Amino acid sequence: MSRIDLHVHSNVSDGKYTPEEIVTKAAELGLAYLALTDHDSVDGIIPAMEAARAFPKLRFIPGVEISTDVPDGEVHVLGYFIDYTDKELGEALKRFRNSRQGRAQGMVAKLRRLGIDIDEERVQELAGDGTIGRPHIARAMLEKGYIETFTEAFDKYIGRDGPAYVEREKMMPEEAVALIIRSHGLPVMAHPFTVTEPEAMVASLKAAGLAGIEAYYKDNTDEQTAALVEMADKYGLIVTGGSDYHGIDESHEVALGGVEVPLEVVERLIALAGKKT
Repeated sequence: MSRIDLHVHSNVSDGKYTPEEIVTKAAELGLAYLALTDHDSVDGIIPAMEAARAFPKLRFIPGVEISTDVPDGEVHVLGYFIDYTDKELGEALKRFRNSRQGRAQGMVAKLRRLGIDIDEERVQELAGDGTIGRPHIARAMLEKGYIETFTEAFDKYIGRDGPAYVEREKMMPEEAVALIIRSHGLPVMAHPFTVTEPEAMVASLKAAGLAGIEAYYKDNTDEQTAALVEMADKYGLIVTGGSDYHGIDESHEVALGGVEVPLEVVERLIALAGKKT
């Protein structure tokens, strides 16, 4: 079990647990550093920070994960130590969240045409007060027995090339990097191997101000992690890491703190953040 997790989601976006519950779980597991990186939302940061006051051995890092679009897929950009009160950031994230509502309705309609009948009301109920995401649709499918595992929903139906996939409003990766920088944060490319040509994307984003890449990730092989660490050295970037924990399908997904992240990773992140202040 790692003592560091820099990629975690709460029910403010598409995770299962509240920000407070995530913080408590992290503390109970003995984590020393935790970053909350909800999709296109910073609404969980204040409650998480307040909860973290009860656990002085746990350092909380405010973050966000912004979904962006490229011709051959998606690029997710993590932002660490952001000013979560920044007006421009807040307005941009609100637009993205609003677009998820229409997207969810479109996906439910497409699934029905495929013979998969789930209720929009149940999807909204699963999302609660948070932003509707594809994991909520997957949970509704799982509940009704249309799929056997959480990932099956993405692999067969609602992944980018799936028959029920619907696009939503996004920005280009370079725009997300610039937005995070303007909100005084450190932009990091999440899970680079989900992109067809990761090094080309890293090079492009480095020119836009990218600060790091996520090298330690749940789906990476040891060889992939080593390649990303080498790539970071080549382009003068820091590395980060985390579990991408959602808590929705805990019998199959990597646990909170389940990706081993070296201590020097978070030390370099904090040092770089200090230089910006």
